[in-house]
Order: sequence, then C-alpha cells, then structure tokens
Amino acid sequence: MDIMQNVEINKIDREIKEGLSFNRQASEAFGYELLLDLYNCKEGSCGDLFLCYRFLDEIVDYLGMEKQAPPNIFFTDATRFPDKAGLSGWAPLVESSIVIHTLSPKDFISIDIYCCKKFDIDKAKDFVRRFFSPKRMDEQFILRGVDYYNE
Repeated sequence: MDIMQNVEINKIDREIKEGLSFNRQASEAFGYELLLDLYNCKEGSCGDLFLCYRFLDEIVDYLGMEKQAPPNIFFTDATRFPDKAGLSGWAPLVESSIVIHTLSPKDFISIDIYCCKKFDIDKAKDFVRRFFSPKRMDEQFILRGVDYYNE
C-alpha cells in the first residue's frame, strides 16, 4: 500500500469515528437498523423457544411493521456446539427483518431490527426489556443505504 492510500484510509477511519460520514438526515436513509446486545437476561429466556417465538411474532405488530411470513426459530445443537447453545430466529418483514440469536451459557441475546421505514427506537428497546429483562443492554443505530435516493 502506498502512502496516499494509507492517508486516505486514515481519513475515512477518522471521519467514521467522528460521525462525519453519517451526517445525513435520517429521512434520507433507505433503512434504519437497531442492533441490541443484551447481557445477563432473565434466567431461562435464552432457551425458551415459545418466549423467543412470541417476541418475534409480537414485536412486528407492536412497531407497526408488516410480516411477510410467520417467524422461523431454531435450536442450536448444544451437544455439537455447547458454547453456542441457544436459539436463532428470524421474522421476515415486507420492510426487511427482525433477527434474534440467544446464547444460553451466558444468558446473552443479540437482536437486529432492520426496517426500510422509520420506527420508534425507544419503543423497541422497552419491548425488548419487558421480554428478556437484561441487566445491561448495549445499542447501536445505523442508517442504511444513505445514498440510495441520490443514485
């Protein structure tokens, strides 16, 4: 890599860290993605197929989104993958999807809510808290397709 490429990569890195690359109005984005990491969730919730299915099924209507089909949810083989024991599920939306992954050994859940229309982030976080009672919840919010409407 030559010095000019390195300078350009460092500039892009700095802009991302400072938020300059994402300095657009949310109304300009194609999609909105909320990423949640839940730590020390309510005991037993990571392996509760019914609870996680209900979560995927109910959050769609709660946030005013449209299902394309019922949620799908699966157990991970705890014998073959003991550190990955838990569930993975997906609710397909007309506007994109909601995904959940649980890891029972650590009572950890990751949730991705991706929608091509704006949704209430606080309402989504409150819904998640009511279902899984995490002791800590980290969040990231990402605008997707920020140049989609400029092309």
